[in-house]
Amino acid sequence: MEFPDLGKHCSEKTCKQLDFLPLKCDACKQDFCKDHFTCAAHKCPFAFKKDVQVPVCPLCNNPVPVKKGEIPDVVVGEHIDRDCNYHPRKKEKVRTNYVYSVNVGFPVGWKRPII
Repeated sequence: MEFPDLGKHCSEKTCKQLDFLPLKCDACKQDFCKDHFTCAAHKCPFAFKKDVQVPVCPLCNNPVPVKKGEIPDVVVGEHIDRDCNYHPRKKEKVRTNYVYSVNVGFPVGWKRPII
């Protein structure tokens, strides 16, 4: 005994399975079976609404806000040019002396830090 009026058909073009407990996609609001309800499974055209990621500056590791319609790479580039607070630390040089005499307690040619 079948119940064609119960449940809904999967909205995936290749599936159309009758499902008694269909799942609704959060992004496109269509009904899908358990195999196709994820955005990746049915290639949802509105998946970008659900997958919102904030780019992070590679220099200062701060999040860079991006408005709708803006290209994240361009916004991060502008952040680096204007607002980035990254200042590379200068490496401190270790001053060393060459010891040429065995009388100091070091063999010839060893480096000894200056204190």
